[in-house]
Amino acid sequence: MRIDLEKTLVGKITNISLLKTQVQSWQRLGQKVVFTNGVFDLLHIGHITYLAKAAELGEKLIIGLNADSSVRRLKGENRPVNDQNNRAAILAALFFVDAVVLFDEDTPLNLISTLLPDILVKGADYSVENIVGSKEVLANGGEVKTIDFVKGYSSTAIIEKIRQQIPGKA
Repeated sequence: MRIDLEKTLVGKITNISLLKTQVQSWQRLGQKVVFTNGVFDLLHIGHITYLAKAAELGEKLIIGLNADSSVRRLKGENRPVNDQNNRAAILAALFFVDAVVLFDEDTPLNLISTLLPDILVKGADYSVENIVGSKEVLANGGEVKTIDFVKGYSSTAIIEKIRQQIPGKA
């Protein structure tokens, strides 16, 4: 079987207005739409596990992806390691991801308020009441859930490990 990678990725990487229409269509068909967000800079087993568990909560998984400018504001000038186009393509390549949408703000509140997913998901390091967009999703009859992380994995830790292995850069 041959996969047209460009067609597959381009079809999943979208913008908020097109995605809003798609979400409404999925919901009309009775499909539960799950939304999560993050930087996903250096994709690792912790990310994959988290996203797979999020996908299991519904029929469609949307990832709100911090744009490069947002990542720099939140994580510093040396981040992201991978630019937004690469990060979006890698996430879109995952079979259980249905859509990836970039956002430039520090939080995905506008995305969540516009899309109104059925289920909003974040890591278990958040409490439901502190999850951005939880009030909007709950007010619309949706659910907010948390997922445990795989311990010992983070992009920051991977970057630090690489730095320590470069002579004179530790």
